[in-house]
Amino acid sequence: MSTYQKLVVVRSSNDLRAATEIHEAPIPQPEAGHIVVQTRYSGVNAADYLMAAGRYLAPTPPPYDLGAESVGVVAAVGEGVSYFKEGDAVFAIGGGYREYFTVPASHAIPLPAATPDMVTIGVSGLTASIALEKVGEMTSGETVLVTAAAGGTGSFAVQLASLAGNHVIGTCSSADKAAFLRSIGCHRPVNYKDESLSEVLKAEYRKGIDIAFESVGGKLYDIALNALAVKGRLIVIGAISEYESGPQEVTRVRDSYKLLNKSASIRGFWLMHYLRDVPEHAARLLALIAEGKLQATYDPTTFKGVAGALDAIEYMYSGRNIGKVIVSF
Repeated sequence: MSTYQKLVVVRSSNDLRAATEIHEAPIPQPEAGHIVVQTRYSGVNAADYLMAAGRYLAPTPPPYDLGAESVGVVAAVGEGVSYFKEGDAVFAIGGGYREYFTVPASHAIPLPAATPDMVTIGVSGLTASIALEKVGEMTSGETVLVTAAAGGTGSFAVQLASLAGNHVIGTCSSADKAAFLRSIGCHRPVNYKDESLSEVLKAEYRKGIDIAFESVGGKLYDIALNALAVKGRLIVIGAISEYESGPQEVTRVRDSYKLLNKSASIRGFWLMHYLRDVPEHAARLLALIAEGKLQATYDPTTFKGVAGALDAIEYMYSGRNIGKVIVSF
């Protein structure tokens, strides 16, 4: 075999299937300092939709490859690479929905095995770990709110906040997800289809929220902002509720008025600004998983190959998943 398949954005569109095509390309040869990886599993992320729509830090104009992270095995090693050999399992930011990819060897993270649970430590695990520590300045004894808590990133945030000795509130959309959240250390799951998050926070958390780990946007963002405690921190890692329709326009009192009298703050997080922290946090996550202290959760629904990637993205946007959505190759 001399070629491989990959999913390519060929035109910017809110219709994923209109935006993308499956292309064949020659299997790459590694440049000096690089490795070629044969993909075993790729992770699905909310930003995939924005990339296809041309609204998220994507190269312009198309074409460009879709997808952000993969686990695989080293297929070829470039000149000057001594710390990887063929057959080694690695994770890399990049990869995406493609059967092979090339990455600088220094950017690849060695893994004990190329298994689906290892995909979860990538964008999801690293975002939760680095954002809570570096941006949220999380300590112990705090109250932490995690929105979309049963998803790939949220489930890591719940566990890491709980392991650090904090009280964790997690939002979700079903009884099954609430049960899952309890199983991973969430002290107060809130199924927003049965309960009002705003009312729960007002009644049960009168002192407010010290950290809000927020990825939904819209009304949940507003609720989290209003619930911040004195010196509270709202970490914005996404706004998935606004991705399909576009950013919501609002008319209201500026957020600064809500922050000032609490000495509170809103802080954005994008993983690519914290790449220097990736090796340390990846090693920490792997160690916690090996020790059985951290559960790397992925949704059991099967999506296969490049052709299954769009189904996987649409499945995640349906809100049915528990844990990370993964495409296998």
